[in-house]
Amino acid sequence: MAMPQITVRGAGIFGLSIAWVLTQRGARVQVVDPFGAGSGSSGGLVGALAPHVPENWNDKKAFQLESLLMAEAFWAEVQEAGGLDAGYARTGRLQPIADDHGLSLARARTEGAETLWQGRAVWEVVAADSIGGFAPDTPSGFLIHDTLTARMHPRQACAALVAALSARGVEVVAETPDAGAVIWATGWRGLLALSAEVGKSVGAGIKGQSAAFRYAAPDAPQVFVDGLHIVPHANGTVAIGSTSEREFDDPVGLDAQCDDLITRAIAAMPVLADAPVVDRWAGVRPRARSRAPMLGAWPGKPGHFIANGGFKIGFGMAPKVAHVMADLVLDGVDTIPEGFRVEASM
Repeated sequence: MAMPQITVRGAGIFGLSIAWVLTQRGARVQVVDPFGAGSGSSGGLVGALAPHVPENWNDKKAFQLESLLMAEAFWAEVQEAGGLDAGYARTGRLQPIADDHGLSLARARTEGAETLWQGRAVWEVVAADSIGGFAPDTPSGFLIHDTLTARMHPRQACAALVAALSARGVEVVAETPDAGAVIWATGWRGLLALSAEVGKSVGAGIKGQSAAFRYAAPDAPQVFVDGLHIVPHANGTVAIGSTSEREFDDPVGLDAQCDDLITRAIAAMPVLADAPVVDRWAGVRPRARSRAPMLGAWPGKPGHFIANGGFKIGFGMAPKVAHVMADLVLDGVDTIPEGFRVEASM
């Protein structure tokens, strides 16, 4: 039986991950992106694969949990196939606790995690003085520590996927005619194009700015404080981010908002005060109207599918998204949660 032919349009984290799983399953795949692999929001710096709070459980949180638990094996296969390190490590996360109310809430969530995270990760309250040097100040003297959170270096991850695909004979090309089923993983511009086609907004682009310090803490947990992700990477940098800008004139422009991130990061983590800033980045992330990833068949376009709207959780969701889309396109098996369907944003 001939292998199915599939075109993946978009070489960000969703497009590359889907192409990889399709290739693993025997499909003939072509990946098309006029801007190149990882050129959009997937080419950033931060890479915080952080779970939702273990309470008020819903399909989105359950889907994310499955994906985060799949990630280690997923990225190990990618690295083995292509020979490039994706920058993945499940190093955990620390969050300061402000007061007695926050402490009570954090302890209650410990019980929720025991059940909802299936015993495969821990959410716990720890004394701040039990943690090493790379930790935030905490007014209560306690921190939340979870072992589900992982890091991913976005640029390395995209490069690792490109290398893995290349090892299977699949290259990312700037343009080529569609062949077979088409999966549209075209980011924020794709959401705008879809909105124009259907005559109403199904999503938009949210600009983000981020930065990276030269500071080596490769095995330290990441920190979430004051709405800021502070992520140590294996390459000797600590990434911080990001802003969320609904209105913007320049999709890739850097400004005082990035400077403010750096100031806030140093205030939260004084160990970064003397570390040089070695990189800054700005880009636009795709957010579907439903705020969940937008997955499934393109209504009214037989043979066309959409995988978009990763927003801030795209890297964490990518392993599960890739398998769900492969199930749908190759086998007609639809396991997409209701809130993730294309129609949920229409």
